[in-house]
Amino acid sequence: MKLTIERAILLKALGHVQAVVERRNTIPILSNVLINASDGFARFTATDLDMEIVEEAEAQVEREGLITAPAHTLYEIARKLPEGSQVTLELGGDDPRILLSAGRSRFNLPILPPGDFPVMPSEDLAVSFTAPASEIARLIDKTRFAISTEETRYYLNGIHLHAAERDGRKTLRAVATDGHRLALAETDLPDGAQGMPAVIVPRKPIQELRRLLEDLDGDVDVSVSDGKIRFQLGAAVLTSKLIDGTFPDYERVIPRGNDKIMRIDRAPFAQAVDRVATISQEKSRSVKLSLAPGQVTLTVNNPESGAANEELVADYSSDEMTIGFNARYLLDVASQIEGDEVIFELADSGSPTRVTDSGDADAEYVLMPLRV
Repeated sequence: MKLTIERAILLKALGHVQAVVERRNTIPILSNVLINASDGFARFTATDLDMEIVEEAEAQVEREGLITAPAHTLYEIARKLPEGSQVTLELGGDDPRILLSAGRSRFNLPILPPGDFPVMPSEDLAVSFTAPASEIARLIDKTRFAISTEETRYYLNGIHLHAAERDGRKTLRAVATDGHRLALAETDLPDGAQGMPAVIVPRKPIQELRRLLEDLDGDVDVSVSDGKIRFQLGAAVLTSKLIDGTFPDYERVIPRGNDKIMRIDRAPFAQAVDRVATISQEKSRSVKLSLAPGQVTLTVNNPESGAANEELVADYSSDEMTIGFNARYLLDVASQIEGDEVIFELADSGSPTRVTDSGDADAEYVLMPLRV
């Protein structure tokens, strides 16, 4: 095999696929990237057995062939080569290693048999649809912060993606929760997505998909089955297994009848929460909100670090009440608010609070209160 590829093209392709490869692998072949050179293209593939990314890049192919090479090492070499370099990858002759050359630089890298590289089985992905890349990115950004990291409840370790309906409008909805907070975002249901199964996309593929979306303008082709999901993003294809579990009935925890409404400017509120949380206890990060007509007072009491409070003007006209929240959760939600105001819908100090966005009617959040 022998191919020549421009350094920037190689770096981009390797940057996308090598992120899948774990730094430590008990299976040596999983540390490698599969390179398939043919028909004027180099196809780079990496996998961790649960997820696979394939990226195709233009290259001058002198001899077609298939090899594997250490993914992270190859990426680091490409990253450190001079801009504009022409990089040649060659395997042949008596040396059982791949030769990488660029200008006066030469690297000989170990290889493993391409026949050992695991290929993710291609099953019948029955449902396919196309959605704008910006909308897929939005669904991820609005919800991924609420994905659980608790491995025992594995079915919460991803984003629940499914077709839904609200007030007669059909939507593609993304939901994530860790049991303490919930994030929901939706967009108009794309053509062809009506029959899609409800799936849970794991955290790692979500992160890699979001990285791939940064370089993409246009549409994403999505194919779904009960066990896998595939995203075609320009020259890159991400395929992932799905979490085999049942996502909880999240609709039951979204309060729809909370009658105490507080509207507050997002930026001053987030800044104030961040300030008073400076002295909160590291574990609970609790902040108490004392609501009164026309204002809210943020209070933190920490026996070790002291106390802090700050008053803010708020649009609130119901009875006085106090409620506590995790400061990090408040800041995570505030960071996703697009409008100038955050809208809190409260019931009492022990009940879930619904938070909505004055600038995005297709996103909502639920926060469980803390005892303060």
